[in-house]
Amino acid sequence: MTLALAMTFGFLFLVWLIFFKLKLIKFSIMWGILCAFFFLHVLLIFLIGLRFVTPYSKDAKVIQYTIQLIPRLPEPTLVTGVLVKPNVPVKKGQPLFQFDRRPYEYKVNAVKAQLAAAQQHVLELKAQLDAATSAVAQARAQRGVLKGALNAAAGSVTQVKAKRSLTQSIFAIFDALHKDDAGAITKLRFDEARQGMAEADAAVLVAQANEAKARVAYQEEAEAAIQFALANEEKARLAYKSEINGENTTVAQLKADLALALYYLDNTTMEAPADGQVINLQVREGMVAGTVRFGAIASFVVDADRYLLASYNQEVLKYVKSGQPVEVAFDLYPGQIFKGKVRAIWQGSGEGQLLPSGDLPKFNPVPAQVPQGQFAVQIELEDEDQGQFPIGAQGVAAIYTQQGSWADLRRIEIRARTWMNWLYPLPF
Repeated sequence: MTLALAMTFGFLFLVWLIFFKLKLIKFSIMWGILCAFFFLHVLLIFLIGLRFVTPYSKDAKVIQYTIQLIPRLPEPTLVTGVLVKPNVPVKKGQPLFQFDRRPYEYKVNAVKAQLAAAQQHVLELKAQLDAATSAVAQARAQRGVLKGALNAAAGSVTQVKAKRSLTQSIFAIFDALHKDDAGAITKLRFDEARQGMAEADAAVLVAQANEAKARVAYQEEAEAAIQFALANEEKARLAYKSEINGENTTVAQLKADLALALYYLDNTTMEAPADGQVINLQVREGMVAGTVRFGAIASFVVDADRYLLASYNQEVLKYVKSGQPVEVAFDLYPGQIFKGKVRAIWQGSGEGQLLPSGDLPKFNPVPAQVPQGQFAVQIELEDEDQGQFPIGAQGVAAIYTQQGSWADLRRIEIRARTWMNWLYPLPF
């Protein structure tokens, strides 16, 4: 900077001394063109120094996080209360809007009733399982009874067979006596013996039939009854033991439904998501919100983490680094300079993005009237009262990559510009 000033003033002094003071050479149009040509090249030193040592942006805007307030409700709902005023600061958690709670309270009560019924049904399933288990025990006990009946029937067959054997022996004696001597026994006694023999045979047949019936009841009917009871028990066990994480599936589902219903009930009161303010408030009581699910009902501007975003030509960012000091002149505050520092350089822009496509990219010369691609620099303002920088506030920003004469020259320029904001733009 010192060398550039020395060269400038030295050149002007030589021109004055040679052409006007000593008049060693007559000043002509040709000499004027040569002097102007040399002087313009000397001025390039100032332009290059200011351009790279103190990059300057005329496109700087305050950026704030903005949250679109969308009702988190499953269906269009009546707005019953607007609890906030536009452009008035609110704290996180402060109620903003109240929606009609009644449909969601009804839903909560309905799910609670279903949950109570499901929990009662679980007890019924437990009772059914206990009853089925008892039925299995009874079927097995009945099989034991039938086993005893079969054993008794088998014993009865043995008894009647023994009695028939005795009857057969008596009848054989009588028959032999009757053949040897018809008068040895009376005809009545012989007929009674024959009748006893027939009754014994009949008793054996009856006992055998009872044994067969008892065997069928034991081997088939009792086993079928046990298998049926076991199937009912398994069915009851599956119904009762149907669980997710140790809880009945129906109960778990209804608890999830209840949690969702309570979530929507809680969201009938929309609260501020952070410290900030609502702008462009168009909501009124009586409106139905949520007709369009993706439509917001208001915009919420967050107070925290606001920053200044300034765009620069890519080449002037050669020496810019995070943490370097910045001065900002806002159009909103003529005559004032605000301090800041570089937080980050956004080294990327949409011009370098190619959307996925089956078409090959086309590379055409950029028209001369199209501005060159720029990068954005994120600037952190150091003023404690961040509320004085509203979203969208614009101005100019100068980055000082180093201190010295170039920085002093840029400070003079940016202060002159902010003072000009008292007059420019002209109101006519």
